[in-house]
Amino acid sequence: MSHALISRNPDLQHLQNDGYEVEVRSNHLLVHSVPYVNAKGEVALGSLVSDLTMAGDLTTRPGSHVAMFIGDHPCNKDGSEIQQIKHNSGHMALAPDLVALHSFSNKPPQGYADYYEKMSRYIEIISAPARSLQPDVTARTYRVIEARAHDEGVFHYLDTASSRAGIGAVAVKLAMRRVAIVGLGGTGSYVLDLVAKTAVSEIHLYDADLFLQHNAFRAPGAASIEQLRERPSKVAYHQGNYARMRRGIVPHQEYICEENVAELQGFDFVFLCMDTGPTKKLIVNALQAAGTPFIDTGMDVQMLEDSLQLFAVCRVTTSTSAKRDHLARRVSYAPAAEGGDYERNIQIADLNALTAVMAVIRWKKFCGFYQDLENEHDSTYTTNCHLLTGDERV
Repeated sequence: MSHALISRNPDLQHLQNDGYEVEVRSNHLLVHSVPYVNAKGEVALGSLVSDLTMAGDLTTRPGSHVAMFIGDHPCNKDGSEIQQIKHNSGHMALAPDLVALHSFSNKPPQGYADYYEKMSRYIEIISAPARSLQPDVTARTYRVIEARAHDEGVFHYLDTASSRAGIGAVAVKLAMRRVAIVGLGGTGSYVLDLVAKTAVSEIHLYDADLFLQHNAFRAPGAASIEQLRERPSKVAYHQGNYARMRRGIVPHQEYICEENVAELQGFDFVFLCMDTGPTKKLIVNALQAAGTPFIDTGMDVQMLEDSLQLFAVCRVTTSTSAKRDHLARRVSYAPAAEGGDYERNIQIADLNALTAVMAVIRWKKFCGFYQDLENEHDSTYTTNCHLLTGDERV
């Protein structure tokens, strides 16, 4: 992706054509072999780093005037730090393979027009003392940076949200190999929406149902009437939506049953977003026997006839190697009651989305993305008293 991205953008291509060692890595722009003077008054080489503001695969006006640096803090000829750009120093983990030590601030009145202007201006400031000591030293080496084999990633365009926030080194913790979502109803589709925006390599979708008109009111995004007329399967509809953003969405138009439940044992994590019943018990038993971590989601919605209001409880129950013995007392395997309010398909997309958010946050805590002081394995949210609980702690 690095070379292709550079070739599509005139400002990045300008940097490369001028002889700078340009690389796009972990959603950041790097220029290597930038000469500078260190605290000993010696000429050394470092790498200038910037986050990227993108529109698809095209760069836009830089969203930040701040740049980072890999190397010692650039100094004047006498070894004193260049104060006019000094911003911050410390260990800045931008990505697992990208750690900066300093950040600089040099903001023109109108900002930077593009990345050529931004990077070349910082290089000019940083390298001036080095050039005064060694007039022939330059960042324009015309050395080619080879593309890395893993640069392709799962996304069709860079995840500049993580790089912009400076959390690339944290976001990589979510890069599981294979995750499954069983059930692509309201909750499952929102789980997909959130997990699809992480670096999970493969997300497998299991559901045999069609995506019909009522499903459009409990799913992320907006289905067109033309799409609904085609009566696609749920897995095909959602795979098509997210294929525009990323690779690795794998549809399975089938229910999980006794014949294929063993397929789930090969996943790193499983989200269960399906109705209660004997099939759920079959899946839970198989996952626990295989030691596969998973999250089961559930919702109980009741109509209060006297007030014409809804009362709901959203539940997220986690099973990991640290704790599995609570499932029997937290998860119901009884078939859904005939005529129940949830079975009447009341439009409650907000509750589906909330349950999905609770499940994905818990998964991210399991991965180490969020700090977890409680390590709860069962959580509920009750609407009428605004009560959020966390139980079954390890």
